[in-house]
Amino acid sequence: MTTLMMILGIVVFVLGLLISIAWHELGHLSTAKLFGIRVPQYMVGFGPTIWSRKKGETEYGIKAVPLGGYIRMIGMFPPGPDGRIEARSTSPWRGMIEDARAQSFEELQPGDEDRLFYTRKPWKRVIVMFAGPFMNLILAVVVFVGVMMTFGVQTQTTTVGKVSDCVIQQSENRTKCAKGDPAAPAQAAGLKPGDKILAFDGTQVKDWSTLQSDIRANPGKDVTITVERKGQPVDLKAHLIKNQVSKTDGKGGYVEGKYVYAGFLGFTPATGIVQQSLGQSVQRMGDMMQNGVESLVSLPGKVPALWDATFGNAPRQPDSPMGVVGAARVGGEVFTLHIPPSQQIAMMLLLVAGFNLSLFLFNMLPLLPLDGGHIAGALWESLRRSLARVLRRPDPGPFDVAKLMPVAYVVAGIFVCFTLLVLIADVVNPVKIS
Repeated sequence: MTTLMMILGIVVFVLGLLISIAWHELGHLSTAKLFGIRVPQYMVGFGPTIWSRKKGETEYGIKAVPLGGYIRMIGMFPPGPDGRIEARSTSPWRGMIEDARAQSFEELQPGDEDRLFYTRKPWKRVIVMFAGPFMNLILAVVVFVGVMMTFGVQTQTTTVGKVSDCVIQQSENRTKCAKGDPAAPAQAAGLKPGDKILAFDGTQVKDWSTLQSDIRANPGKDVTITVERKGQPVDLKAHLIKNQVSKTDGKGGYVEGKYVYAGFLGFTPATGIVQQSLGQSVQRMGDMMQNGVESLVSLPGKVPALWDATFGNAPRQPDSPMGVVGAARVGGEVFTLHIPPSQQIAMMLLLVAGFNLSLFLFNMLPLLPLDGGHIAGALWESLRRSLARVLRRPDPGPFDVAKLMPVAYVVAGIFVCFTLLVLIADVVNPVKIS
């Protein structure tokens, strides 16, 4: 049964992946057609074609390897300086440029002269290239906020899960009380597991993060804690003491290995599935985007640890880069967890939302062959032409993005090597759900 659920989870994730890719390419396709650019092909996947059908001037299809997709637009690069596709050069770098230029014109037909990508104004080209990643961002936001507001998210609540027996400094890294340890303020005040904290010193408690901040901000103070116990409100008196505790990230979480001295009550909050408001969901989405940007920036620094986890004996870190194979495996594990089906669905949707957010951030890097590289080229052309008008100089014409193709091949080579490393790591030492 576990194997069957694992396979089902992988299949569901792959379907979500295909929908995400198709949704991305639909953004490019719809805006390209809106601006009159001819699009001969719209494909989901790479490799051999499994299915295709031509509708109008565009062939729509699905290919065997679900690791990406593309649309083929006519005239992605401008002709050479002589106004034509240049002749083959013996220089390997020039050859790369000319091959890319020739490919962008290989399906040129009579009447296409006014339907070429490079002939569109820079702002239109920016829209066409940005539309794909933007579709992924829209899908990520809608799914993420929808899950937060409907299914909810597992979070720390204002209900007491466990009461500490004594006061222990966090850096001591022990859980058992020693002789001479003073009783925890929560224990002395009579706080019990299952109590729901309604108010702290006369102020209504809304969430755990706020309550945690209030406790820490009042060392040495006598406070009244109002709890709900067996359906009835009960007031408890507690004296907060100053103790060494883990540093927080300001969102209810903790910073590993960092400690501060602050007010201490001495209880562990219970966790539960809590539906979020629209504001809370948007805030969490913002945190997720910030974490995504930080992860992307720190990605090169994680390669050595990934290499050691793949070819050495080092453990795979929980925040290690993960590819499509690893994500599919995690998707499979989601369906084997002993949690309610609703939470399995929520976790799968969040996994797909995270994948779409990653697609958006990754594609916005200003590097060819990514969408961000074409956006950067169009913006540079617009700036260059604007400066020429201001300085009353001749129009420099379209920026020849094809000249950057040698750089694009280097970038693509790095991406391929990194993808292979992640793929091997996902097979031999995968990230697992705890």
